[in-house]
Amino acid sequence: MNNSLYETLGVSQNASSDEIKKAYRRLARKYHPDINKEKGAEEKFKEINAAYEILSDENKRKKYDRYGDSMFGGQSFHDFSRGANTADLNDILHDLFSNFSGFSSSRSSFKSSNFNNFNSNFGFNSTNHTNLDLNAKTKIPFNVAILGGEQKLSFNGESITVKIPHGIKDGEKLRIRGKGSSFNGMRGDLIVQVEIEKSTEYERDEDDLYKKVEISLKDALFGNKITINTPRKEVSIKIPPNTKNGQKIRIKGYGVQNRKSGIYGDLYLNITVVLPNTDELDKELLKLLQEKLP
Repeated sequence: MNNSLYETLGVSQNASSDEIKKAYRRLARKYHPDINKEKGAEEKFKEINAAYEILSDENKRKKYDRYGDSMFGGQSFHDFSRGANTADLNDILHDLFSNFSGFSSSRSSFKSSNFNNFNSNFGFNSTNHTNLDLNAKTKIPFNVAILGGEQKLSFNGESITVKIPHGIKDGEKLRIRGKGSSFNGMRGDLIVQVEIEKSTEYERDEDDLYKKVEISLKDALFGNKITINTPRKEVSIKIPPNTKNGQKIRIKGYGVQNRKSGIYGDLYLNITVVLPNTDELDKELLKLLQEKLP
């Protein structure tokens, strides 16, 4: 007498209930549709659930041990379940077992296409396919996003240090190994989505940075050297004579370093010329300006 239900779970006919449960969990984890995207995995998962539904129930198992695969018309359970792939296997098994010597008419509790119980018990989510991974968000300072560094994150009562790579962009995700859900000796990862805090000093466009800089009218007219703070260090730049309001000055290589190419973007200074208060100007100079300015 064939006993393909046991073969489906990979256990012997004398297997204990604990051995059957362990075999089921191992196989269900392997063939769960959220994990296994191979063709036929969902049908295999349905077959595994059906086999476990019968063998985990003492009365159903006794019935199967007595009649074996003759209950499936002499087919193996594998062939029987695949042949029922367009129907509700739950209803078929209910009718099948009910017709064997007054088997209990109580309905089988599983649905072949419903994974919700498995998901809730073992941390899977058939909607977002996160498996054992968990998700979190963290805010990081603007300069840390530019230069890289470390950020502390509190998650599930645990303090986690997240290494931030230089040049990370808003919305990017970092994977922290081994900080997700656990199941059967396995541990998922924590997926951290990064939100970069706004800077009061810089605007960012990919690898380039933009900064507003105010200069005096004198510097705009006659030029000067001024010191500018950048994310990495202070630099001295030359303001050329006749610099216009709204003019941009490019400082090459002082932007964000691209993680893939290693090339630095540029820093652009948006110049604002601050006009003097005429009430504070020397009267003779003011008179001369009024006479000579075009």
